[in-house]
Amino acid sequence: SPRFLLRTLSQLNTGSCSPSPCLLTGCAGCRGRYLAKLSSVGSISEEETCEKLKGLIQRQVQMCKRNLEVMDSVRRGAQLAIEECQYQFRNRRWNCSTLDTLPVFGKVVTQGTREAAFVYAISSAGVAFAVTRACSSGELDKCGCDRTVQGGSPQGFQWSGCSDNIAYGVAFSQSFVDVRERSKGASSNRALMNLHNNEAGRKAILNNMRVECKCHGVSGSCEFKTCWKAMPPFRKVGNVLKEKFDGATEVEQSEIGSTKVLVPKNSQFKPHTDEDLVYLDSSPDFCDHDLKNGVLGTSGRQCNKTSKAIDGCELMCCGRGFHTDEVEVVERCSCKFHWCCSVKCKPCHRVVEIHTCR
Repeated sequence: SPRFLLRTLSQLNTGSCSPSPCLLTGCAGCRGRYLAKLSSVGSISEEETCEKLKGLIQRQVQMCKRNLEVMDSVRRGAQLAIEECQYQFRNRRWNCSTLDTLPVFGKVVTQGTREAAFVYAISSAGVAFAVTRACSSGELDKCGCDRTVQGGSPQGFQWSGCSDNIAYGVAFSQSFVDVRERSKGASSNRALMNLHNNEAGRKAILNNMRVECKCHGVSGSCEFKTCWKAMPPFRKVGNVLKEKFDGATEVEQSEIGSTKVLVPKNSQFKPHTDEDLVYLDSSPDFCDHDLKNGVLGTSGRQCNKTSKAIDGCELMCCGRGFHTDEVEVVERCSCKFHWCCSVKCKPCHRVVEIHTCR
């Protein structure tokens, strides 16, 4: 599960990382340093390491041992998920801040909220994306380019090059990430929710695959071209899932025959698709500090005084008001290009107002 993926990052950290005041307020600079620590963890190269990873069920330990070369991609996928989650929610009350706890988001992901839905989806997508990328780059012996994409196309170009093997990446994500929910029989509300959102994360990649081409011909002409299938940038995947988060469907369990399924709680809403995110529980307002439940609150968060959206001071600060400070910033200005080959700029000083929530 995503909670395991995020635990994996923390458990493999060879250094120590205790929460600092900066980290607990979710400031971007501190988050960056924490993520940098996570990205420098040692590789998963021995079977004994699989046994030491807390939170794995036995089937995941077995998969880890059988797929040691793939596990570094799982780690990179979890890192991608954290970074993208923090980018997408940087201007919201819950900004996907990590904690020095297990799981690293605290109890936010243990509740059946929209936020948990996004974390599960982006984590599943991150693993599929990173494993696929490793296949295409030749890092893994078990997979390579997608050789099923060959021959001519109806559009008149030739399939060639290295098409991303998204089928392998998705299959590995399904086998490894979903196994925890399936081991429980996948009949509980939360298991059904997690499995659905895991798949929605992978669909965000599959449904946005693109065709990239290279022209061939004399003097740069495009007499004919060869093309291959490529994954979208992970930022695109994050954008898609953030839109799905905003339009997520509240669901409840129902039975169709002997099969348990999730249906919209409000019968007037149209049924969700495989690409949509679903949730079971309403989200807290994330206004007040509640570390026990992984909620950092918004005190000390920077806000936009002129915005009426969620990043505005009124909504971000939950009506508590905000402080305004004047800060001098230094920027590069009056830049000139000097032949050859440098750009020289002057330092320009200006005073800006910074608004932070009380």
